This record gives sequence, C-alpha cells and structure tokens, in this order.
Amino acid sequence: MKKRRRIVLSVVVTSLATALATVPVTVFGTAAATAATPSPTVTGPVAGGTPSEVMFSTTFDLATIAYQEKEFFLSGTASSYTSASPLTSDGKWTVTPNGTAPYTTRAVVRRPANPKKFNGSVIVEWLNVSGGVDAAPDWTMSHTELVREGYVWVGVSAQWIGVNTAKGNSPAIPGNAARYAPLSHPGDSYSYDIYSQVGQALRTNSAQLLGGLKPRKLISIGESQSAARLITYIDAVHPLAQVYDGYLVHSRAATGSALSQVAPPAATPIVPAPAATLIRDDLNVPVFVFQAETDVAFSNLAGRQPDTKRFRSWEVAGTAHFDDYGLEIGRTDIGDGQGAIRGLASMQNPPTNTSAGACDLPVNTGGAHWVLDAAIHWLNQWVTNRVEPPRAQPLQTTGVSPVVFAKDANGNTLGGVRSPHVDAPIAALGGVGNTPALCVLFGTTVPFTAEKIASLYKNHGGFVAQWGRATAAGVVRGFLRPADGVELVNAAARSQIGG
Repeated sequence: MKKRRRIVLSVVVTSLATALATVPVTVFGTAAATAATPSPTVTGPVAGGTPSEVMFSTTFDLATIAYQEKEFFLSGTASSYTSASPLTSDGKWTVTPNGTAPYTTRAVVRRPANPKKFNGSVIVEWLNVSGGVDAAPDWTMSHTELVREGYVWVGVSAQWIGVNTAKGNSPAIPGNAARYAPLSHPGDSYSYDIYSQVGQALRTNSAQLLGGLKPRKLISIGESQSAARLITYIDAVHPLAQVYDGYLVHSRAATGSALSQVAPPAATPIVPAPAATLIRDDLNVPVFVFQAETDVAFSNLAGRQPDTKRFRSWEVAGTAHFDDYGLEIGRTDIGDGQGAIRGLASMQNPPTNTSAGACDLPVNTGGAHWVLDAAIHWLNQWVTNRVEPPRAQPLQTTGVSPVVFAKDANGNTLGGVRSPHVDAPIAALGGVGNTPALCVLFGTTVPFTAEKIASLYKNHGGFVAQWGRATAAGVVRGFLRPADGVELVNAAARSQIGG
C-alpha cells in the first residue's frame, strides 16, 4: 500500500512540476504609483505586549515561520471626500476633499526575519471590522503563500470601530486601553485618506516601518466589509492618491461603501454608493476580484464585470465567503503540510461549532484559500512583471433573484475556477444555506457516504489518482500554486479515503 501511494504521489508531483512550463502568460502594462499623498508621522515599534493582541488573526508565534511582527502608530491629518453629483454605478466618480481631521492609527507589520527573503512586494490589508474588532482574514487565509514567497504584510486599522475597540471601549471585546491610548480616529469618512497615507508611509519611511526593506510594489487587499471599502477607494480615491500598484477585492457585495457618513458611532451615509457599484474601467493599475459562491449569490450577480487588460474576476466553485480554514485551521497553520491534512479530514467530518459561534449545519470546507494563494501570486506577477492572470469562466447559474447555481451529479456547482475539492469530490460543498447570523456566510458541507465514495473511486488509489489529476489541472491552468498542489496530493495520499 505505501509503495503504491509513493508511486501515485511521485507521478502527480512530476506532473505538477511539468505544469509550470505550460502556464500561459500575457504581457500587461501598468503605471507606477506617484507621490501625491502626505506621509504621516510614524511612532514605534510600539513596546510592551503583543502587537496583534487586539486583532483576530493567526495565533502561532511568527518566529516559528521565520517572520517578525512589529506594531507602529501613524499620525497625521486626513481628508474626507464628497461629490458634487450622485455617485454612478459605473464607478467613474469625480470626488474632492471635504474637510480635514487629525488622526492616530496603527499598522501591524509582518516581515521576513531574514531581509534577503523579501520579494519586494508589500501586501497592505484593510483590516475587517465586521465583528466589532480588527480582523485579518486575508492574512489568515493566505499567510502560507505570503511567507513562502517572502512578502511583507501590513494590517491597517483604517476604520473607527477597530481603533475604538483596541482602546478598550467595547463592552463585549477586551481591548488594551494603556497600549492604545494615543490612538484617535475621526470617523470612517476619513478612512480612505488614512489608508492612502499609511501606504505612502511604507514608501517614504520604509527604514522605520519595514526595518530598511525597500518596497517595489504595494498591493492593496481587503475581504468582505473591507472589500466594500476598497471598491469605493478604487473608484473615488485611487485616481487622486495613486499610492497602490494593484488591488485584490476579496468577496465583494453588489455595492461599495459610503463615500462619507455621519460622525461615529452612527454610520448613516451622507454620500452613499449606488446599490450596484462596478469597478471603474479607466484605471491605470490592475484590479483582481475574488468571489466565493456566497458572494456571487448574495450580490445577485450585480458585481459581475467582464475581464479586461486591467480587470480580472475569479468565481470559485464549492467555496464560501468564509470557511473552516479561515475560522479554525488557518489560524494555526504554519505551512508544514498539516493544514492540507486537517482540511481533508475536515471535509469528511465538517464542524458546526466555529470561533464565530455555533451553526445549524456543518460549515464549508472547500478550501478557497488554495485558490486565493494563486490569485495573490498572479496579482503580484501582474504589477511586478506585467504578466496577466489566467481568465476563468463564471459559475453557472440557472436562476437569478435569488441566484440558483447549476449543480453536477455530486451536488457541486458547475463552472468557475475548479479545484480537486469539486473535481475529485468527497463532499457536496456550498456557499449558501447555513444559519443563523454570521453562519449565512460560512456555507455548507455534506460529506459523502462510504458507499458513495466507493462508487466514485473503487479504492484509495483511485481517489488519490483522481485528486492528483484534478490538482495538476489546477496548477497547469494557474489556479493553484505548485507548492500547494504538492501539499494537497500528499494529504490525499496520507488519508484513508476510498480505502
């Protein structure tokens, strides 16, 4: 049995390596960012305590993966923005500054302990505040790729609620009043310029913020609520600020966020975004939209746009807005292959209890993070080497309002970006249908019975072979990273599935 597993694994790994030479590339031109934005005053590294203690993120010691973490405070004067006319659905907005206010926010920097490992690109995540506290979903989901390739990651407290909670002002979430006493946020109308200024500081004050590392490219990223902020940022502020070299909008809704709103704690829009907001098509930098099934369904297809030379959209079959990896497995995954092994086991026995509460149904275990790794890789290639990402078909639907996905014989959605999770399935994976509360975002998993698996694969070797072929196909098409492919196939070979 072990010899057979080694043979199957060897064949698949060889095919993964060969696949690297067959991935198509397309030349793309992009404009460099300018220096039109003020650079704030930087204080730090902040001493005392753990930098990310008031942030939902990974929980292991970064030293175990040869990374360092430092926290900084950034102070300046930020502008809010307004528009003389209502914002339009095409995203081609003309906005102007509309008042200023002082601020002090924070940025958490994670970088390679060995400066020689730095690849030149900085991922700047707009921290998500949907849970009432700063969270780093994109770091949690993609950190193994970021560490493997030597990125610097920076998490920015761009919004009022993240700063307010960090200061200890939330009755439900512990903060650190002493550590974060200097922080002050004037409200989310100023969040866009704060985000610009932090990015600018990474360019102009890299000696302090990045320990002397010189960033060549800044890549903006944000998930869910942060994706909505980025839509408005891209359409309204990027043409003015020109700070970021590319954007990854992860799990967007149909609309963007308000351009301006009343002072906190209220959040009533003053200049709202249209109900359906597209990414403007006249940008000088690339935008990559990454969508799970949940996102496509909840946006009712309103966020779909055709691919262009500066726009790419991937809709990933069998995935949820947030899943078991982001909620649980990813928080302790140090990139040693155990994440893939645990993920495969989780598909066979999916949880209902999560770090965000108990769900009525087992949550999605479809592994969107594997494809997200590839999206980050391609966006970096796009902005750094002018190489376009591959294009993908959208998910297939049979109905709208509500969206109904076309399913295969195994209960998985057709179309979109494929993965071994849906093309060598051991479960039916969905992005909608769970309850209550936040669980609507976590999707579902229905594991196959032993009889169903036996009918699909005959034996363990048959499963590993099919899983390997599906994985290799994902690598060839550019939707999976080769190193991730090896982990996925190794996890299948070590499992007992089909045996």
